[in-house]
Amino acid sequence: MISTISKMNTGKLSLFLLLAASLILAGAGCGKDGSGPGAGSSGSGARGSEQGAQGPGFGAGSAGQTPMGFSLSPKSFQAGDFQEFFAKADESGADIITWAGDWAELGKENSAPFVVTELAPQNGFTPILLLQFFEQKNGEVIRPLDAETKAIYKALALDYVEKYHPDYIGLGLESNIFYEKSPREFENFASFYNELYAGIKEVSPRTKVFTVFQLEKMKGLHGGLFGGTNDASKAEWFLMDKFSTDLAVFTTYPSIIYGDPSAIPADYYTELRKHTSKMIAFVEIGWPSDSLIPGFESDEAEQVAFVKGFFTL
Repeated sequence: MISTISKMNTGKLSLFLLLAASLILAGAGCGKDGSGPGAGSSGSGARGSEQGAQGPGFGAGSAGQTPMGFSLSPKSFQAGDFQEFFAKADESGADIITWAGDWAELGKENSAPFVVTELAPQNGFTPILLLQFFEQKNGEVIRPLDAETKAIYKALALDYVEKYHPDYIGLGLESNIFYEKSPREFENFASFYNELYAGIKEVSPRTKVFTVFQLEKMKGLHGGLFGGTNDASKAEWFLMDKFSTDLAVFTTYPSIIYGDPSAIPADYYTELRKHTSKMIAFVEIGWPSDSLIPGFESDEAEQVAFVKGFFTL
């Protein structure tokens, strides 16, 4: 099985859960209470940080409940809205809370990534940070990825890992999109990533480190709303070999390519096993509940059909 994390709209929680409530870490063997195979084992990313910053642990490769979660998305950053968010996430049976954003936020005291890291475990969730260095909409770096910036990013990440010993940390979100925009700078990032991966393992050996890929682009699917042509010969699976990772992690939005969930190929997700033997996770999945543009109409029934089908694809 596979894994996923997505955003929760606290005003439409039930609708969201039908849309994409799936942080699913493949083969995970413990439930919300941390019980089950793999719980309590430092080798499986289980709870055990000296700072107490960990929530329930998740075993890999055993049968059991698939852990799921949401990204941090309260109505506001007021204390009451935070508590409402965590309460609704708990009601949903979520296990994990993520934060995705500018890497440099780690340099700001009391910023969102630290709020997630410290509040999530207090509410029974495992926190996961997804540190970003470029704008996904245009492929532009947030700041030049030069020696000075890389030194800052490295120090911030290592300081965070040394303090909290997180179960997981993501470095780069939809990195293959960055490759499409700037292949040379992508190689620069990949080299930096691998250097940082080694540094993180020295500080916190059990922390699982990964970068995130956009699945549709990895498959060579550039048609539909992307505006190009689907061409498997332009698949980007080879990019996975450029990174040292502990998980194979993706975002997926098949509605960009297919007009109806029934059009998604039966092996759409199981195909991943042809390209990796690692645990598979998704940090974003989704299908719209209303129409996007002519030819890509949708509604809540399609959304429900996609979510039900996701677990069988």
